[in-house]
Amino acid sequence: MKAIVIREYGGPEVLKLEDYPIPTAGLGEVLIKVAATSINPLDYKQRSGSLKSRVPIQLPGILGVDVSGTAAELGAGVTNFAVGEPVFAMAGKTYAEFCAVKAENLAKIPDGLDLIEAAALPLVLTTGYTLITKGTDVKAGQTILVTGAVGSVGRSAVFTAKQRGATVIAGVRRKQLEEARKIGADQLIALDDSQDIARLPQLDAVADTIGGTIAKSLITKVREGGTYASVVRPPGNASEYPKVRVVPIFALPDAKALSSLAQAVIEKRLVIPIGMKLPLRDAAKGHAVVEKGDIGKVLLIPG
Repeated sequence: MKAIVIREYGGPEVLKLEDYPIPTAGLGEVLIKVAATSINPLDYKQRSGSLKSRVPIQLPGILGVDVSGTAAELGAGVTNFAVGEPVFAMAGKTYAEFCAVKAENLAKIPDGLDLIEAAALPLVLTTGYTLITKGTDVKAGQTILVTGAVGSVGRSAVFTAKQRGATVIAGVRRKQLEEARKIGADQLIALDDSQDIARLPQLDAVADTIGGTIAKSLITKVREGGTYASVVRPPGNASEYPKVRVVPIFALPDAKALSSLAQAVIEKRLVIPIGMKLPLRDAAKGHAVVEKGDIGKVLLIPG
């Protein structure tokens, strides 16, 4: 099979299209013929080596955690999927024509969801869902701020918090305020405006998808006993607020949550924008585009 192989850490140029052995479906696994994968910040951070102390790559290796496609082979013990069935999941080594996925992590693509565009969803939907449900555990009637709210993870977090009955404040850059009006939050705030930050009410929780220096200001707005959950680094001054619970989040596969949120995407109650579709061989170009930011999901399509 063809795959994008990385043999050293570095810039996008280290991503090379090569021949690579087709994986086999082991016990409890399904071999997927990949229709599409997508590029996430995790991918380019792994590629660059900035995460090698926490999420190293066994070189030579293959990047990618999102996959959509069809079941090509069932491993021993797999009875709830059929060959040819359209599926999607958080997986591993998905920048390839085939990948093996644990059946317990795999979800059937619901009717109405495009096979290729389904690849945009697994990591971002699951991460946003986990950030709210296991990170902040926000309840009905509570107030939560979601940073990076027009990003893909942020949109999923806003949706999940609203489903729980929370009052949601969407935090974005001022130039993104118009776009943020479409995502279903109760209130908007420009995170690059210090006066907006100062006017924030007391918060029960912050769901942070961007980190950076703004985190130091936002943790000061969380009430005692409240929660600051983050998919990036915790605020640098977190130790000064011992009565605020700081929760790091790293999403794990959740097929049930993925299926539920995908239905919301089909019904257009949750929108995850797709900015570009590229052939798999152009993975380096895709990485360069995603690293610049301000674009929807970038999909890579084998073949």
